[in-house]
Amino acid sequence: MSNLFKKLIGIDENKNASEKDNSTEENYENSFASNEEKTDENNWLNDDSYEEGQLSIDVYEKQNKLIVKSTIAGVKPDDIDISINNDMLTIRGRREDTEKIEDDQYLYRECYWGAFSRSVILPVEVQADKIDASLENGVLTIVLPKIKNAKQISIKVTEK
Repeated sequence: MSNLFKKLIGIDENKNASEKDNSTEENYENSFASNEEKTDENNWLNDDSYEEGQLSIDVYEKQNKLIVKSTIAGVKPDDIDISINNDMLTIRGRREDTEKIEDDQYLYRECYWGAFSRSVILPVEVQADKIDASLENGVLTIVLPKIKNAKQISIKVTEK
C-alpha cells in the first residue's frame, strides 16, 4: 500500500493492528457524520414545503398523436392540473389520504400521498388547443395531436 493511500484512509504504520482498525473506522465515521450534517444543513429538499413526488408516465406515439399515460389512482379530476408551455408538458396534482394514520402504526409504507408532478419535453410539436385528457379507473390518458405540417427549416452556415 502506498504511503499516500495510507494517509488518505487514515492508517498510521506506528500503531498496532487494533489501533489501525479503530482509527480508520473512526475517521470514516467522523467524515461521514460531518458530510451528513453539511448535507442536512444545506439540503433544501429536506424542507417539507418542497416535498413533492414524481409521477410515473408512459409516452408513446401513434400515427398522428402522442399519448401520455399515468396511473394516478385516488386523485380526483379537479385535483389534476395539466399545462403545456412550448414543448414541455407538465402534470401536477395532489393525492390526499382521508384517514389519519400515525407513523408508528405503519408496517409498510410505500404509497405516496401528497403533491406530485412530472414534466416531460415533447419530441414533436403538438396542437395545444386540441389536447384531450381523461381519467378512467385511476389511469390518466392525455392525447396530444401532432402538428401535421411541422416546418423544417434548413439554415446555411457561412464562414466569417
